[in-house]
Amino acid sequence: MSSSDIFIGETIGTAILILLGGGVCAAVTLKASKARNAGWLAITFGWGFAVLTAVYTSAPLSGAHLNPAVTLALAIKKDGIPWSDVPVYWGGQLLGAMIGAALVWIAYYGQFHAHLTDKEIVGDPATKAKAVEAREKGAGPVLGIFSTGPEIRVPWQNTATEVIGTMVLVLAVLTQGLNGDGKGLGTLGALITALVVVSIGLSLGGPTGYAINPARDLGPRIVHSLLPLPNKGGSDWGYAWIPVAGPLIGAAVAAGIYNVAFA
Repeated sequence: MSSSDIFIGETIGTAILILLGGGVCAAVTLKASKARNAGWLAITFGWGFAVLTAVYTSAPLSGAHLNPAVTLALAIKKDGIPWSDVPVYWGGQLLGAMIGAALVWIAYYGQFHAHLTDKEIVGDPATKAKAVEAREKGAGPVLGIFSTGPEIRVPWQNTATEVIGTMVLVLAVLTQGLNGDGKGLGTLGALITALVVVSIGLSLGGPTGYAINPARDLGPRIVHSLLPLPNKGGSDWGYAWIPVAGPLIGAAVAAGIYNVAFA
């Protein structure tokens, strides 16, 4: 496959992934959404179906990595992708994630405005200055639609959770979900991977929101910081390194395990 096919496929696929995955988070979170308060089960299955749709769409062009951690693992894997392709995959994934996040904002534009101007959400004007100051220091009230955050902020534990979750995902991809060329997801692999993502979300997603994908977290976090959302608060950049570093570490460990035990 050519570099242009890789870049276009990963951009389109990751945009669909974040549009549908971020979309279910918006649907569950925002006021005036018909799915508000649908809960964690809706979010985990929404992300699983997002993976399924994105993989089937982009696999013919790029092999549907859609995740810098998966790309890294496939580069480390014996007889995997060339290292020279890694920046192309990563560039498409980051751009696609940003496009997908922007599309979520467009699709839920009215709901974002209603949510972020509601006194119950952002506070009464009399106490607004203090509330705004608190939000500017950490995660704003809609940041969870765009990127992940911990329920309890313990950096080593949060990193370990992302490492463990990504190890499970990458081992599943490497052992069950590859085409015959070993460089991308096949038809059955798309379904397997989607179900694995649901499983990770249900079992390991509670502590951190299970980024398990650096582009999925970083791209939308950048978009959150740039969008003209009223009372949006901070983008929690102090936490942002964990959902990037954790999945990359987990992918490298999983690829090492695969090379020793399965290759």
